[in-house]
Amino acid sequence: MEISLPAELKFNQEGLIPAIVQDVETGEVLMLAYMNREALERSLASGQMWFYSRSRQELWHKGATSGHYQHIVSVSYDCDGDALLFKVRQEGVACHEGRFSCFHNPLPRGGDPSVPEPPAKLGAVLEGLFAVIRERQALLPEGSYTAYLFKEGQDKILKKVAEEAGEVIIASKNQSEAEVLYELADLYYHTLVLLAYHGLGPDRLAGELNGRRK
Repeated sequence: MEISLPAELKFNQEGLIPAIVQDVETGEVLMLAYMNREALERSLASGQMWFYSRSRQELWHKGATSGHYQHIVSVSYDCDGDALLFKVRQEGVACHEGRFSCFHNPLPRGGDPSVPEPPAKLGAVLEGLFAVIRERQALLPEGSYTAYLFKEGQDKILKKVAEEAGEVIIASKNQSEAEVLYELADLYYHTLVLLAYHGLGPDRLAGELNGRRK
């Protein structure tokens, strides 16, 4: 299949262009790698991510060894035509260290330390938590409660959702704000596990909720 690339794309002197890969469900940036024309053409033709290794000087198919394929949902390029953005559905994890995203090493925050960080937004927190849940689902590490739930299966997950819903009711009847927040957090977590069990993500849930606006 012959692929016609936009003339606006600008490859560097080595014939490469950076490709940012983003999880379509959570919006989390998964990795940054480079492509030459052949890698980009193969990616577009196959629907899976291909890159060019600068160290090995060869093409590589993401997931061919690990099974952690990246399925392309959309691709765009920036206003200068010198960078690509791929939105993908990630199988397993993106990072070779076993993490869902390669960007998991925080740097100290600069600026005035007396200025507090902005309050966390629920949507961003849920997306971050869901990324961790998917990572646990893919790797099933020993000692992980999330992995335990997936190993036990649907009945266990559903039992926990029902239990936590009941705890929310009791907390509300007790008129305790602290209990309501604690139990709701448990319920949110277990419902995210249920979403992951069914292969769904927060984006699908957001679409369903958005469609109910009246």
